[in-house]
Amino acid sequence: MNDLDAVNFGLLVLRCGVGVVMLAHGIRHIFGGGKIEGTGKWFASLGMKPGIVHAWLASVTEIGAGASLIFGLLTPLGAAGVVGTMFVAFVTNHFKNGFFIFYKGEGYEYVMTLVLAGIALGPLGPGEWSLDNALDLQDWWGATGLLIVLVGGLGGALGLLAIFWRPDRTPAT
Repeated sequence: MNDLDAVNFGLLVLRCGVGVVMLAHGIRHIFGGGKIEGTGKWFASLGMKPGIVHAWLASVTEIGAGASLIFGLLTPLGAAGVVGTMFVAFVTNHFKNGFFIFYKGEGYEYVMTLVLAGIALGPLGPGEWSLDNALDLQDWWGATGLLIVLVGGLGGALGLLAIFWRPDRTPAT
């Protein structure tokens, strides 16, 4: 295996691994446990109002981002979807619980890792073993990919939080 093949293999493993996680996460929100209705109620309890709208938005984004990364198609957009949904999860649910995921309420190590992987995949691109490469979409990588991830993913998450996140501010007794 030459160096370029090793890099392409590494990118394939990273994007498919993150893609499968995101795809499964989105599908679980819709069909698992309390189904999409339960996810909507949970989102509302976190302050994302209306909860059902944000449950659908997050779930569809996670599924789309996962598929994008698995196929290596429009990779910076898929990476932006990862960054956006996981940053919202970081802020609304995980940050207050500390670093480790096994803490009560789940800490932020998991979502932070996914956010960082998404930020890395945007500018790196999917590698040669991808539909982006087959369709000659390499112009989306590099600085353009980083801009898409930061503006679309992080900026989108910050905008969504500013407009729709209204957590209960009553003091604990």
